[in-house]
Amino acid sequence: MVVTQLDLELCFQGTKLRGFRCEFTRCPRGVLPETTFTIVGQVVVPVLLSGLGMVMAGLLMNTVQHWPVFTEVKDLLTLVPPLVGLKGNLEMTLASRLSTAANTGQIDGPREQHRVISSNLALIQVQAAVVGLLAAVAALLLGAASGQELDAVEAEVLCASSVITAFLAACALGMLMVCIVIGARKLGVNPDNIATPIAASLGDLITLSILAFVSSFFHKHRDSRYLTPLVCIGFTALTPLCILIAKQNPPVVKILKFGWFPIVLAMLVSSFGGLILNKTISKQQFRGMAVFAPIICGVGGNLVAIQTSRISTYLHLWSTPGVLPLWMKKRWPNPCSTFCSSEINSVSARVLLFLVVPGHLIFFSIIYLVEGQSVPNDKTFVGLYLLAGLVQVTILLYLAEATVRLTWNQALDPDDHCIPYLTGLGDLLGTGLLALCFLAHWLLRSETVLDGTSEPASGPS
Repeated sequence: MVVTQLDLELCFQGTKLRGFRCEFTRCPRGVLPETTFTIVGQVVVPVLLSGLGMVMAGLLMNTVQHWPVFTEVKDLLTLVPPLVGLKGNLEMTLASRLSTAANTGQIDGPREQHRVISSNLALIQVQAAVVGLLAAVAALLLGAASGQELDAVEAEVLCASSVITAFLAACALGMLMVCIVIGARKLGVNPDNIATPIAASLGDLITLSILAFVSSFFHKHRDSRYLTPLVCIGFTALTPLCILIAKQNPPVVKILKFGWFPIVLAMLVSSFGGLILNKTISKQQFRGMAVFAPIICGVGGNLVAIQTSRISTYLHLWSTPGVLPLWMKKRWPNPCSTFCSSEINSVSARVLLFLVVPGHLIFFSIIYLVEGQSVPNDKTFVGLYLLAGLVQVTILLYLAEATVRLTWNQALDPDDHCIPYLTGLGDLLGTGLLALCFLAHWLLRSETVLDGTSEPASGPS
């Protein structure tokens, strides 16, 4: 029997074909056909857990924004989205690479597993140190461009805090990703469905906690002239060792040489989201925005990372870099085919989109229970907030399909190139739409108040 690419695609979706199922593929490389219920069952719990982590990060953000270091070092708020977004640039990219390696059998042997894991962990340490420093420089430049004065001591505190936070968070989350992917592989669960959500569940909280405490420490000891330079030099000295370890794996060497553009560009995009946060968070009409910013950015980045990782694995299984399967030949897919077809990537896109509203409602309810009247809670705001979340995720899921096709067609690995762009864009879209949500709510409330005060004046004379 001649087996076509279309037959393979139908088999991958679990469709019975001519009376047999997966007879010719035998579920190659350990991947089992997935149904809607399989995807929902594997995705829902990690996504909800990640959401709880983001809620905790939002509550923490609402607290630390009033700490002296955040009120005195203004550019520190600009630094929050790009540093927290490093989980998308580095840890989620790592999780996606390891998930693809697990699903394609590249880490089944102990020796190969050690080589792949150690080189990838060393890689993200190098990337974290460099991107952490660049994020601090970008925050300083954006602050200067917006009219803030540049202080040398504050610049030192900002750079040291950024580098150390990025380095420590990358180390902790990288080890966690390794454990999750290997554990999922042994349990027969698709790592693509759970690794990136769990990275998001602790990524925001861990990164924000480290940033808050490290920056507070350096701010408290800012009069110690040599402390911040010595700490930065110490962490920088570890970079050559990490480079040597990373060079054990040829694919990682390629990322080390040519993989900087996606993560640096994503960091710059996230920095503009941080600038929006910095300029709005202290104003009365945006009261409560600090709580919701990590959640809406995190949910969008989380869901698009899952979808990107799944499509990337799908292409690694059924095609070769530079050649798109017959059913994915269009570089810019039709939005209807992205969300409404029976193809497996469309099914997962629908599942992820349907999780947005109930997920945000659950997270909103928890925030309201904890924060009470300090956050907007009327029906108008809830409606605007849910609309912002839906618009953000819809745009990101469509762009995930389009960017993966474009990068694959250029013989580039989507695991390394797409997730940073999309999570960075998710931060910018999330922060921007959230700011518009708060502004629209404030304008609608102001109009209602004005109407209420003008009505008595127009009563009977």
